[in-house]
Amino acid sequence: MNLSRRSFLRVNGGTLVLPFLPSLAWAEGTPASLTKPSKKLTIVYLPNGIVRRCFFPGEENAEVPGFIGGFNADKTKNERRFQHKPGIYPMELTATMQPLAAHVDDFSLVTGLDRTYKNGQDVHAQGASCYLTSLSPEQADRQGIAHPNGRTLDQVIGDAVGYSTVFNTLEISCNGFTAPKEPIEFDNISWYGPGKIAPSIREPQKLYDRLFLRESYREHVEDVTDLVIADAKTLSRRLAHDDRHTLDEFMEMVRGIELRIKKMDRMLSDVDVQVPKNEVLPRGEYIRLQMDLMLLAFQMGITNVCTFMLGPERWDATLMYEGVFDKPVQHHNMTHNQKGDGYKELQKIDDFHMQQYAYLIKRMKEIKELDGSCMLDNSLVAFGAGLGDGATHQYYDLPMMVAGRAQGQIKQGRFIKLPSGTLNSNLWLTIAQLMGLKLDSYADSTGVISDLWT
Repeated sequence: MNLSRRSFLRVNGGTLVLPFLPSLAWAEGTPASLTKPSKKLTIVYLPNGIVRRCFFPGEENAEVPGFIGGFNADKTKNERRFQHKPGIYPMELTATMQPLAAHVDDFSLVTGLDRTYKNGQDVHAQGASCYLTSLSPEQADRQGIAHPNGRTLDQVIGDAVGYSTVFNTLEISCNGFTAPKEPIEFDNISWYGPGKIAPSIREPQKLYDRLFLRESYREHVEDVTDLVIADAKTLSRRLAHDDRHTLDEFMEMVRGIELRIKKMDRMLSDVDVQVPKNEVLPRGEYIRLQMDLMLLAFQMGITNVCTFMLGPERWDATLMYEGVFDKPVQHHNMTHNQKGDGYKELQKIDDFHMQQYAYLIKRMKEIKELDGSCMLDNSLVAFGAGLGDGATHQYYDLPMMVAGRAQGQIKQGRFIKLPSGTLNSNLWLTIAQLMGLKLDSYADSTGVISDLWT
């Protein structure tokens, strides 16, 4: 068997890209110590804002927001409820951040970020579709850029770092409700360019197929791991002990993903046809399955840049948050019913989403890279929303957390308070530079966030 550094298992048309195995590099005369892991970037998007008083330190007793509809985003911009002294402070785990307690040294909370909003597009649609461009439709028009406004941050970074991977970028969505409830701007954060969507993959089976199989083989190959397992065992005997363990874990993970996909397929096939099937698809299982597929793509070197939407903006899709509510609920509608104890019910969804972020961090800490470091050590994992609050549709004080160390470039476990009004394009510029790009500006940025650097 002739093995290259980025090795494949191929049987009868089924192709499985292997994770990096140092003993194979040694066999080719390349010491593993000379091979550095790639930096990875994940941008996780949180839909419909967040319950501020349960997330932002110091806002626990804030007034519950009223509903502001239409195009009135930023209406309360000059009525900030909290002004804080900029600086770097110890991490404060608020109620919504409690699921991250075990990872408090692996992420930082960043506050004070704003994004310019201008009328001309629905607040939710603009929150998602402009999230990674940091330009409103009006700003784009002044610059002669058609809306959706230019190439998004992930694509710009993918252009620069994607030369060593199969795909420059990967776009994933966890919008299980497939009915066309809203235009695409509500359900997409990545664009190749003006009017050119970078379509996200919603269905785990389609994502699996894209990672492992050519589409033309799908009808001939039922289960790729059944075909390659014997070849994997043969390869395993030629590897060093640690690499055999890595390969065994990798194959077990692939097999586990296939079984989880089949479980979901069976679950949906058993649902009463009178009930919209997407309502009962367990959100947690679905999101974690998509996350594990993304991590396999990183591990196999298929891509180093991924956008990951936990759900779409607005949509009013009734979905099942298992372990949270006894029946399906509508996230967006709940954001506009925060009076009384309403915010407490809504905060349960924020807590649910934070559990998924904690799962992603945990998994990235468990996956070992070729030099013995973990995947999180070599990654940036941003987690934020395009709206500061779903009830008021505000575009200021956007929630943002950043995990990972970007190969020692970031010191984590900190609460970074930026001056109120700091543009979120400054964060995108900082992330681009941390990923190795030589950019002086991005969108309407005014500089980098130096406090993020070590």
